[in-house]
Amino acid sequence: MRFVTAVMRHETNTFSPLPTPLSAFGRGSMGEGPVTGADAVAAYRGTNNPVAAFIDLAESEGAELTFPIAANAAPSGKVTDEAFETMCTLILEAIAKGCDAALLDLHGAMVTDSFDDGEGELLRRIRALAPGLPIAVALDFHTNLTAAMVENATVITGYCTYPHIDMYETGKRAGRTLLRALRREVTPVMAWDSRPMLTHMLRQTPAAQPMKDIMDRAMALEGSGEVLNASVFGGFPLADIPHVGLAAVIVTDRNPRGAAAFCAELLDEAWRRRADFVFSSEPMAQSLARAKTLAEGPILLVDHGDNAGAGGNQDIMTVIAEVIRQGFEDVAAGPIWDPEAVARLIEAGVGTTLTLRVGGKTDMPALRLKGEPLTLTGTVRRITDGRYRITGPMMTGMLVDLGRCAVLDTGRVELVISEKRWEPYDIGCFTHCGIDPARKRYVLIKSRQHFRAGFEPIAKHIVLVAGPGVCSSDYALFPFQKLRRPIYPLDWNEAPGTPGNR
Repeated sequence: MRFVTAVMRHETNTFSPLPTPLSAFGRGSMGEGPVTGADAVAAYRGTNNPVAAFIDLAESEGAELTFPIAANAAPSGKVTDEAFETMCTLILEAIAKGCDAALLDLHGAMVTDSFDDGEGELLRRIRALAPGLPIAVALDFHTNLTAAMVENATVITGYCTYPHIDMYETGKRAGRTLLRALRREVTPVMAWDSRPMLTHMLRQTPAAQPMKDIMDRAMALEGSGEVLNASVFGGFPLADIPHVGLAAVIVTDRNPRGAAAFCAELLDEAWRRRADFVFSSEPMAQSLARAKTLAEGPILLVDHGDNAGAGGNQDIMTVIAEVIRQGFEDVAAGPIWDPEAVARLIEAGVGTTLTLRVGGKTDMPALRLKGEPLTLTGTVRRITDGRYRITGPMMTGMLVDLGRCAVLDTGRVELVISEKRWEPYDIGCFTHCGIDPARKRYVLIKSRQHFRAGFEPIAKHIVLVAGPGVCSSDYALFPFQKLRRPIYPLDWNEAPGTPGNR
């Protein structure tokens, strides 16, 4: 047998000012362009990623594995047409040479210059090229599911966790069903639907209500064998496209009616709980003042408005400025994306004290926000190459590359400044440059939910801080034009009925 596998992952925040060219893609966070073949296998083998499960599956079956591209980029603005066409072409060329199955590690929320549904367009092209090809797809929990994705795949599974600690297992679930189909043990059919819900990402996690019971039910259906696979997607709300919403897909063995019924059961329950998927922020200064009253550290200060993991700049200094204004001490903060500042600090050298403008180099025209650098005086404590391997439970084993990093010590705040953007869901972003966050009173990071994978075990308290940025939880700030309307909660206080997708 011959299998084709590929990674093409990007979560597109259409309000982000940061473009996504081909050079933004790479293995893990490495950027600098995609990798292929043996290099791709080496990058992902043994890691907590769907494609690692595909690699293991192919080897266990004695199948030849072709890996035309591994392309993963940090969330940002729209993917350029050049990047999308290059990635698609490599995948299509590999399939055109002949194969018995395709196993694809995709995201489910890619928007390109020309396509609102990047994954659906890729799958449509594959199906047109190879009409009978079995195709297994592993998708992110934040997928904005579409008909094009479902109609052009054989099996779809999604992450069941947020933070995403079951990425390998998601690939294994998809691959296992596809293998059964190849052996003619089952004939997969899928049913899907969605609800017009612009859920808040801080209220989506299956680790807590309102999503917990819904995801538990989906996992129980799959675990009991009543269905082949069951997946619920919280959706990615920071995209101005028509198909944003909370969705589900059920895979059964020749039972479309049963699949549709289970799908409706899960989504109807989500719709009944729609008000619970709304997150209400408190003012930034108030959250920080409350953090100062907490007795024991480490206290995590989580700036969720400027999260690189959802397309944020990772350079907005508003929360750090307020931390300094309120007199916080013993703070580790970062990483802050500022290649210009890193260059200056490296040029100055370790031990040098200097004054410079940090962060705030990026405007956000979609939200009418201007970048505002923060002038800081401090001493250069360390300079690193920014590379470390993830040891936490999410994307375990992957090599992270923050670019060159420098630590600026202002006396009260040790600030990690990096050349590249990456959400800090593993403490390695601090420990690789000599800072132990477990020994700090305050740890200020830019994240939303993924930080819990690596930081929650060391935290005595967690305080969510609503800083400004293109990842804000205040959806009223976003100039949506293409969303399907009406959509909850923007258009309804209490919406009548139980609307379906079709």
